[in-house]
Amino acid sequence: MEIAVGVVEDHPLYRAALARLFTEAADLRLEAMAGSVTQFIARCRRPGCVVVLDLGLPGVSGAAAVLELARLGHRVLVVSARADAADVHRARAAGAWGYLCKSARAEEILRAVRQIAAGTRLRFPVVAEQVPVRLELSEREIEVLARLAAGERDQDIAVALRIQVRTVRSYLDRVRDKTGLRRRPELTRYAIEHGLMTA
Repeated sequence: MEIAVGVVEDHPLYRAALARLFTEAADLRLEAMAGSVTQFIARCRRPGCVVVLDLGLPGVSGAAAVLELARLGHRVLVVSARADAADVHRARAAGAWGYLCKSARAEEILRAVRQIAAGTRLRFPVVAEQVPVRLELSEREIEVLARLAAGERDQDIAVALRIQVRTVRSYLDRVRDKTGLRRRPELTRYAIEHGLMTA
């Protein structure tokens, strides 16, 4: 059975190279490719693809791009020139199945796609372990995020912590800046996946 693969990459030459790589593999089928998440969604109507995703895209990018594709039922393999600890950490938190640098060899990318299609989550670069969430977020930011994830409104959090509502929103803005996540469902998922509900 062929593996359905998608490509979201805004660099034309690298996108073409990936397309050629997947087209030439007998067990893979290139379902759709695009230069942005929005274009890809318009072109790919089939859920369940292994999507090779760059992080530095126009429009929806970074962790938000991973979340959007995962929400549509795709398994995301990040292949990016960006490989600092924060990027790796955020991609994993957003639900990526694997993370490779663009220096990865063709056979590494093919192997990763096949493993993900088979249901295997890949080991992330060790750099991801160097960014513990409690070092990224202050204790108060963690407390506010945990309460948000528990379903409390901004007003409820303000009362519980004896701070003003605008202060709560300021903390949440800092959390958004640090995690790269904007919407409350995304922040809730982040809190759950990182064990912050007991904070």
